[in-house]
Amino acid sequence: MADDYESMTVAQLKEALKELELPVSGKKSDLIARLQEAAGADTTTEAVEEPVEEDAPATSDDGWDDEDWDDEDDAVYMVKQKPVLDEEIRAALSLRAAQKKKTPSFRRTEWFRYKRLSRSGWRAPHGMDNKQRRNYKYRGSLVRIGHGKVAAARFLHPSGFKEVMVQNLADLESIDPETEAARVGGTVGGRKRETIYARADELGIRVLNRRRDV
Repeated sequence: MADDYESMTVAQLKEALKELELPVSGKKSDLIARLQEAAGADTTTEAVEEPVEEDAPATSDDGWDDEDWDDEDDAVYMVKQKPVLDEEIRAALSLRAAQKKKTPSFRRTEWFRYKRLSRSGWRAPHGMDNKQRRNYKYRGSLVRIGHGKVAAARFLHPSGFKEVMVQNLADLESIDPETEAARVGGTVGGRKRETIYARADELGIRVLNRRRDV
């Protein structure tokens, strides 16, 4: 049975865990161990019918409560909810996504000649003889008002959430979990991120840039 689990992919292992109503978080080795434990528990219960004490939680050798540990891992997946949107906003988001596929890429003048220009953003071309300013087709597209997207979906995340910058725990208290999502600032340290993630999970707030290593 162990060889069968090793040959399975992570997606297949997660499907098997979902059927057994077990947590699907962790590495592949953790998923295999969880399935093996479930298979061993099934065989022992079928062979010997003994009363199980439901009040005593399962603990490991190091003193951690396994059930509480699984709940903490699953909390990361529970807060990835979808926003509550009306039909108008849904239509605006779908229209914006369709328009974005047809929008050209705007590159700075002579971005192909200098590496520093290829890494920079858009700048309006200047100069009387500038080919891009004069709209020569082989010089790339100009930013024009006609390339603007749907106003109703402006400043919204592709998922539909309105992004709110978060620097500390106090910023989370004013977020509406149904329509707004948190984006942790880039200068926030790792220790403070852990507290922000934990508080966001308690409030049911989606964190758009959650780091996997924290």
